[in-house]
Amino acid sequence: MAQTRQPQGKIREIWGDAKDVKDHLPITPPEATTQAVADYTAAGIRLTAVGAVNFLKDEDDDIRSKFDYARRAGVSVIVASDPAPATLPRIEKLVRQYDIRFAIHNHGPENKFWPSPLNVLKAVGSMDPRMGCCIDVGHCVRAGTDVVEAIYAAGPRLFNMHMKDLTDFTSKESQVAVGDGIIPVRGIFEALIAIKYPGYVDLEYEIHPDDPMPGMIKSFAYMRGMLVGMGYRG
Repeated sequence: MAQTRQPQGKIREIWGDAKDVKDHLPITPPEATTQAVADYTAAGIRLTAVGAVNFLKDEDDDIRSKFDYARRAGVSVIVASDPAPATLPRIEKLVRQYDIRFAIHNHGPENKFWPSPLNVLKAVGSMDPRMGCCIDVGHCVRAGTDVVEAIYAAGPRLFNMHMKDLTDFTSKESQVAVGDGIIPVRGIFEALIAIKYPGYVDLEYEIHPDDPMPGMIKSFAYMRGMLVGMGYRG
């Protein structure tokens, strides 16, 4: 997942959310993470988050290792996958210690804990303000949640966005390039602007793995064009 811009007076920079796998950003050994970050930096890529990182154990050492990983990566947001609700107080302590925001990723109606961002917000609503959510727009609508309303509900607890488009709100296999489906892209950007969202909107393009670039380019072009039409310059 990535997004780009052309800062004045600089070469093109790329921002991205890296997953903890070998060909993205390996979590172990530690030196492999450090080397990967150096390689990204040399290529003009700046990491903004890690994730989605699995939090499947209610153990201090395992959870701490994920925060150490985020610190090595130099990011301020962990996008988290499937932490059990019982682990959240333990995670909250490390959020305070590391000053790293923890964004629970919603994973649609198949997920027993976090089908919708609203489930995340209910669980973290009384916790440290650095406990929040990453809204995956596709999984959000498949869970029957209005994604625009979810953005307003999240407000300052929205730390990351995963953008995609679908032609059918009941089917994750209906993904298409952004702009070719029925996800309310303009409404999403209007809501993000209204809440003064300070984070990133990361394209999550999961189709045509043998030739993803045309669809990715089309998706970015559509989103940038929409923002320009709304008065924002890319």
